[in-house]
Amino acid sequence: MTPTTPPAVGTKVPPLERTVTLTDMVAYAGATWDWHRLHYDPAYVAEKRLPGPVVDGQVFGAYLVEMLQDWLGPDCFVATLEFSFRNLMFAGETIRCEGEVSAVSDDAVEVDLSVTILGADGAEDRYAVKPASARVLLGSAGS
Repeated sequence: MTPTTPPAVGTKVPPLERTVTLTDMVAYAGATWDWHRLHYDPAYVAEKRLPGPVVDGQVFGAYLVEMLQDWLGPDCFVATLEFSFRNLMFAGETIRCEGEVSAVSDDAVEVDLSVTILGADGAEDRYAVKPASARVLLGSAGS
């Protein structure tokens, strides 16, 4: 979607769901040079009594930006992104990124965001990121 006018307050952003695999995590570590064993080494995290390698928290920001850019198109620019971590996420879990427009102007939208880790096998969903927000510049404002 590349809107000709900003979306209205209350507009829901189409959600983004991703299962984050260990392969994804190693690729992300390589891209960001974050080689802490916590993010890729099953034996190391087993010693720490964790259920699996821990997803690097910064990846949530990457997925939130992907969701916003998929929605608003190639001319948008995420000017600010703020979020707070709530829970650890482990390799193989699935997240859902969601958002809702909270404010608009001629050249920007502000969006309230969250990232939920979807419970598997009857487990409850839990927030990975909340609260979160972004200010996205639209059209020529993002250039």
